[in-house]
Amino acid sequence: MRIAFQGERGAYSEDAAIRAFGPDVVLQPCPSFAGVFEAVERGEVDAAVLPIENSQAGSVLDVYDLLMSRSLVVVGELAVPVNHCLLALAGQESGDLREVMSHPQALAQCAAYIERLGATPRAAYDTAGSARNVATEQLLGVGAIASERAGQIYGLAVLDRGIQTVKDNFTRFFVLVRPGAPLPDRLKGAAGKTSVVFGLANEPGALYRAMGAFATRGLNMTKIESRPSRKTPWEYVFYLDFEGDPASAPVRRALEELQFHSRFLKVLGSYPKAPTE
Repeated sequence: MRIAFQGERGAYSEDAAIRAFGPDVVLQPCPSFAGVFEAVERGEVDAAVLPIENSQAGSVLDVYDLLMSRSLVVVGELAVPVNHCLLALAGQESGDLREVMSHPQALAQCAAYIERLGATPRAAYDTAGSARNVATEQLLGVGAIASERAGQIYGLAVLDRGIQTVKDNFTRFFVLVRPGAPLPDRLKGAAGKTSVVFGLANEPGALYRAMGAFATRGLNMTKIESRPSRKTPWEYVFYLDFEGDPASAPVRRALEELQFHSRFLKVLGSYPKAPTE
């Protein structure tokens, strides 16, 4: 299969794609999240693997916005452990570094370490891309936060390992395909979770009534998050993950009730629940 991910070779998303589809897949790096969606929609690749949230730094908001506006369907999730490393050119020491480059999520996850280091954080579009830039541009005094595998790919020295502030650090990834696309055997299984996005009228009790659709049926909501609607100032949409399969009667009725209370409702996908390693 051909699988798209955001970033450069050595990115955590590449590792997640290999975990999801096996070592024999053909991987296509893309510079942006939107580019990943477009590659799947145009049929250039069969599926995509994208980060949706980190257990410490929170949601990847650009991916949430694309899920609402585009047509891809969520068919799987993975919870991948993240072990950040400080990388630099061979011969450099941590005390030599004036700046540390990485994706904003990685910088946030390693903020305490960077502060102790006394270096200035510099945001970049990708963890592995930061490592590649340090290597190809031979940047003295600049470190990169990325995976150890990225350091091996780009020939950088590992100055320190496990530098994330909270050691028990996971990133959750979604597997996305075109609607109706056949699933490989690795992704088949009972749909233990469902993700939706919906909008509500701005009136007292609207969210309470919407959530009652799940509470009265004993359905466990694992995440809810609000985002600006991007259409009307100060109006919001809600992303919700809950345990259950729309093929079951309780979930089907809960979604019918949620639809009744909502201005709009979009089911993003149902998928097997990923174990936390």
